[in-house]
Amino acid sequence: MSKPPARARLADAAFSLFDERGYEQTTVDDIAERAGLGRTTFFRHYPSKEDVIFPDHDRLLELIGDRLKTSSHSTALVAVSDAVRLVLLHYLDEGDLARRRYALTSKVAALRDREIASVARYQRLFREFIADWMGDATESASLRAELMAAAVVAAHNHVLRRWLRGESSDPVAEVDEAMREVLALFPTPGSVPEPGGGTTVVAFRTDQDLDVLLPSLRRLVEGGTG
Repeated sequence: MSKPPARARLADAAFSLFDERGYEQTTVDDIAERAGLGRTTFFRHYPSKEDVIFPDHDRLLELIGDRLKTSSHSTALVAVSDAVRLVLLHYLDEGDLARRRYALTSKVAALRDREIASVARYQRLFREFIADWMGDATESASLRAELMAAAVVAAHNHVLRRWLRGESSDPVAEVDEAMREVLALFPTPGSVPEPGGGTTVVAFRTDQDLDVLLPSLRRLVEGGTG
């Protein structure tokens, strides 16, 4: 049986050493030695010790950007949901490695800070895309784009953490449902009603004649506006 690729061997060696010795006490040389590789090989795959821990965010951001670019104005929200699913699927593909990372970043403050910075990059990408989709340069539109992007990222992270903790048996279905809830909170551009304006009409079917219903409907309307 052939050996795993060098990159995977380095990652496995790194996490094993982090578990045994702690993150701060583990050096690049330790990782390379445990993997049976040289220091040069380590730096060919990872710029630093930290980079062994985190996924290839640049590549993920590129994939997200590519998916968003393929959308039209009418399919923009579908593209946002698809992009969120892409990120989740990346973590699911990592499997146990993603869970080991989660455990490690929960204990090391410096790693949590880096993770927070990475999340901010995703949120910025979504915010810029949503703002462009809205096509409105007003301050209120900018705020809506910011809020929507934050909600998108929060929904993804909520489902991801549930899976990492072993609380979700179907994270893909959960993230799809979470995104439906998020997108339902935000009206599409041009559909925002004026505060306090307009009339809401709820239609239903009944066996009663319209002439019988009209007096009751009129009383409801008058009571609602009084």
